[in-house]
Amino acid sequence: MTQFGLMQDAPLMISSFIRYASDYHGAREVVSRTLDGAIHRYSYGDAHRRACQAAHALARLGIKPGDRVGTLAWNTYRHFELFYAVSGMGAILHTVNPRLFDEQIHYIINHAGDSYLFIDLSFVPLVEKLIGDLSSVKGVILLADEADMPQTTLDGVIRYESLIAPESERYDWPEFDERTASSLCYTSGTTGNPKGVLYSHRSTVIHALGAAQNAAFGLSAFDAVMPISPMYHANAWSLPYVSPMVGAKLVLPGADMSGPALHELIDGEGVTFGCGVPTVWNLVIQHMKKNGLSADSLKNVVIGGSAVPESMIDTLRDDYGVMVRQVWGMTETSPLGTMTTPTPALAALEPDERAAILAKQGRVQYGCELKILDDEGRPVPRDGVAFGALWVKGPWVANGYYKMDNSDVLDAEGWFPTGDVATLDQYGFMKITDRTKDVIKSGGEWISSIDIENIASGHPRVHMAAVVGVYHPKWEERPILIIVPDGEAPSKQEILDYLKGKIAKWWMPDDVLFVEELPMTATGKIQKLTLRQTWRDHLAKAPGAT
Repeated sequence: MTQFGLMQDAPLMISSFIRYASDYHGAREVVSRTLDGAIHRYSYGDAHRRACQAAHALARLGIKPGDRVGTLAWNTYRHFELFYAVSGMGAILHTVNPRLFDEQIHYIINHAGDSYLFIDLSFVPLVEKLIGDLSSVKGVILLADEADMPQTTLDGVIRYESLIAPESERYDWPEFDERTASSLCYTSGTTGNPKGVLYSHRSTVIHALGAAQNAAFGLSAFDAVMPISPMYHANAWSLPYVSPMVGAKLVLPGADMSGPALHELIDGEGVTFGCGVPTVWNLVIQHMKKNGLSADSLKNVVIGGSAVPESMIDTLRDDYGVMVRQVWGMTETSPLGTMTTPTPALAALEPDERAAILAKQGRVQYGCELKILDDEGRPVPRDGVAFGALWVKGPWVANGYYKMDNSDVLDAEGWFPTGDVATLDQYGFMKITDRTKDVIKSGGEWISSIDIENIASGHPRVHMAAVVGVYHPKWEERPILIIVPDGEAPSKQEILDYLKGKIAKWWMPDDVLFVEELPMTATGKIQKLTLRQTWRDHLAKAPGAT
């Protein structure tokens, strides 16, 4: 017979984060940039009281446990309150990505069956276009007060401040099965319709505990945290949960993601820690370089979503004293999977060798397991060279998608396929070499598009770079390099000379093309499928190809 320990059994509830912050870090600030550019300040104690009011208001609207509540909102204090009010009362918070195409937004709101939509004023025109076909939506709440009320064709809209104003500031947060669904995020849907990832209270709390560790984000009450990653991207990488859990000051940047606006918050609010995709950090770096500015308070940034160019890592470290912690993950992993946090073994290496390892996607975090398998389903050696398909499992990893047939998502042992191709080295650091669908096979040999992109991005006149494989009559596929220049475009030969000696000769792109912009997904990633379709016949008549 199993002998259980004599320990209390309390369910892991998302509401515990804001209750704890209110009780033990009640005066710590939550700072938001509002849509009109003003700065709003209040405390975790204030946020908790207003989340209580919002939970009462949700119940008055008739929202019940299990109902889906949609948000179209930026990183602001009202959105933060809904993270706790909706999930805490037992409903499911569905953070809708407004950067998706209108057809995809229409699809996911209907697929989720959202009962109400809470929207920032920015999205009134969008919802006006869609509302007639949103069959499950009973009403729209504007995240605004009376003074901000716009002209709108939406019927019966309610202002958030009017909705919560009459409610009590005390709410008895219920306890229920910790496996209960808490929030719903949809993937960006680069192929087919977006897919819903349904998080639970248990997975969210365990993920936040893991993310807070020194081996990951390493946050404490001494930090001021700015999640630039939107709340509709995997719950802003867990920072709306981790920050109150550790008592860190929370700085929410709102809708303005420009370099000047972000730097103003970093400098003015003493931000020590930030997270976001490479694009936004590039904007901050460009603004600081152009204006001779520093970021004295900023100590650590977590960058993910796509591979971080080594030049960006070097610039932030050498010019601004900021340590980059690269992160790999997916919506399906909540999103933390691996992070580039140093170890004693790395500290003993020569600086160049250590920097090369820290430029990878990082060490797997406790709570998330990974395996890398070759084409025959065998584990690849941990030599940093052999690569294969990356699989993950763990308590914050999805086991399927919302309202879909999930019978074939996991393998027989419960592992989830990421769609990434990766290597693993002797220090336990994983490196993404490509997406399975993006890897280039030329004459029977594999070429990593990400490695070429990272090196090309280090050229001083390259703003963005993308490498795709296109048809070649002799070699089946060959890489081409597509560049958005930073200012005056360099020549093709200048780029090829810059790559020479840094990559294998047979990896050298067959052509270098310059464009004004690259097609991007709703999550800030380059749409390589579009690039492959656009340029697929570019090398079909390459000289000497036949």
